[in-house]
Amino acid sequence: MMTKYKRTIEQIQQLVTQKVVPGVSYVIFDKQDCYSEILGDAKLKPTSIKLWKNAKYDVASLTKVIGTTTVIMQLVERGQLGIDDPVKLYLPQFSDPRVTVRHLLTHTSGVEGYIKNRNELSAPELTRQLLQLNVGDNFNQRVKYADIGFIYLGWIIEYFYQQPVQQVIDQVVLQPLKMTDATFKPESKDCVPTEIQAKRGLIRGQVHDPKAYILGVHCGCAGLFATLSDLEIFSRAMIDSNLAGLLTDKTVDQLFQDQTPMNGFYGRSFGWRVLLTEASDHHLIIYHTGFTGTWLAIDRDEQQGFILLSNRVHPSADNDEFIDRRHLIMATYLHEKEKSVS
Repeated sequence: MMTKYKRTIEQIQQLVTQKVVPGVSYVIFDKQDCYSEILGDAKLKPTSIKLWKNAKYDVASLTKVIGTTTVIMQLVERGQLGIDDPVKLYLPQFSDPRVTVRHLLTHTSGVEGYIKNRNELSAPELTRQLLQLNVGDNFNQRVKYADIGFIYLGWIIEYFYQQPVQQVIDQVVLQPLKMTDATFKPESKDCVPTEIQAKRGLIRGQVHDPKAYILGVHCGCAGLFATLSDLEIFSRAMIDSNLAGLLTDKTVDQLFQDQTPMNGFYGRSFGWRVLLTEASDHHLIIYHTGFTGTWLAIDRDEQQGFILLSNRVHPSADNDEFIDRRHLIMATYLHEKEKSVS
C-alpha cells in the first residue's frame, strides 16, 4: 500500500515539513488496504498544540456534498422535487424563472452580485439580499463555482422539511450513516482551530465561512465539523452500500456522471466535481474540496478513496501555496492509484 502511493504520501508529508500547513490528517484506502497518518500541529498561535486522533475539522464545503446534495437527491428519488424544477417554485422571492435545481447543483446558475457589508448583516437581512441576487451572462453557459447555489438548495430542503437544513442533514444523513462524531455544534476543545481574525479572534469550534456564521442552522453550504473516521465511513458507504441505502443505485450512478445542462464535458455532477481517471476505461471519480484545507475523492469502480483534512487557513487564510500543492498531490494520486502494487 505504501509502495503504491509512495509519491502521494511524500507530497502530503511535505505539506507539514515545509510548513505549508500546520498539520494534516489523511487516509488513502484501496479496497481493504488502508494507510493513514496524523502529522504536525492542530494550531501554531498563540501557542502550538499537536494534532490528535479523532480531531474534529471544519470541513467547509464538504458540507455541500455530504449533507445538502444527499438530502436533495433523496427528495428527487421520492418524487417530491424535480431536478429540472424552477428554483422559484420553492423560493418565490427569487426572481429568475429560468434557474433550476440542476443549475444550482452543477454551479451553472449564473447567480451573481455584490452585497454591501455582507459580513455585518443579520441573518434575516442577509437572507433577503441573497434571494435578490441577479442572474448574469454565465447562466447555462459555464461552470462557476459559488456557495450561493447550495445556500438556496438548503432553503429548498427547509421548504419540504419545515425545519433548519442543518438539523435535517443531522437526522437523515449523519445519524443513519453512524457518523457519530460529525456535528454542526461541536465542543470547541474537540476542534482543530482555523483562522485568527481581528474581529472573531482565534476561530475554534465555530464555522469559518462568514455567510455560514451568520446564517447558522439555515446554511447548506458549510458548517459541518467531522473527523477523519467520519469521512471514511461516508466514503466507504458510498462505495459499498449507496450510503447505507440512503440513495438508490441509479442515483449514485448519476453522481458519477457529468450532469451539467450544456453540451460537452464540464466536470460537474450533482454537487460533486467529477474527474477522469487514468484507468483504461477512463471512468470518473467524485471529488470535492473545502476552503479550510479539506478534500475528499471517491472511486466507486475501484473501491478507492482519498481523504485529507488540514487547517490551511491557520493562522491566516492567505495561503495560496496550499492550492498549488493540492493540485499536484491530486494529480500524483490519480497517477499512482492505477499502478499495480510492487
